[in-house]
Amino acid sequence: MAEQEVIDGERLASLLPHSGAMCLLDKVLSWDERIIHCRAESHRNANNPLRDRGILPIHAGIEYAAQAMAIHGRLCQGQEGGLKIGYLVVLTGVDWYCPRLDDLPEALMIAAERVVAANNGFNYRFSLTHQSKVLLEGQAVVALEEN
Repeated sequence: MAEQEVIDGERLASLLPHSGAMCLLDKVLSWDERIIHCRAESHRNANNPLRDRGILPIHAGIEYAAQAMAIHGRLCQGQEGGLKIGYLVVLTGVDWYCPRLDDLPEALMIAAERVVAANNGFNYRFSLTHQSKVLLEGQAVVALEEN
């Protein structure tokens, strides 16, 4: 499948179970059945709901990746039919290479690659980068709710 159109604004927000400031991603840059690439600038927002005492810690990047996975799942399910709710149940191999996100001047780039697909869930590999430097990476298991 070819890469799909850029998604942002209300369309992007409609793909997440969150609303308002908790919608952390600004734009889906590209996606196909295997991988999604997103952009976010909310890490610099003083009202980011994941800030702790004014700081957005690097581990908040996991939520950015989880939102990319959720959007990817919704987009793919829309094509495959039958919308299911997904839950992030396992994180493995998570490494980070900086202490915080709020002091980074440019947009964050988020990639989530589906490496295994099954009827009851997915395995993803994810990364957060800033100016081509990897800040956070790991793997996640997403379990799908049974009908």
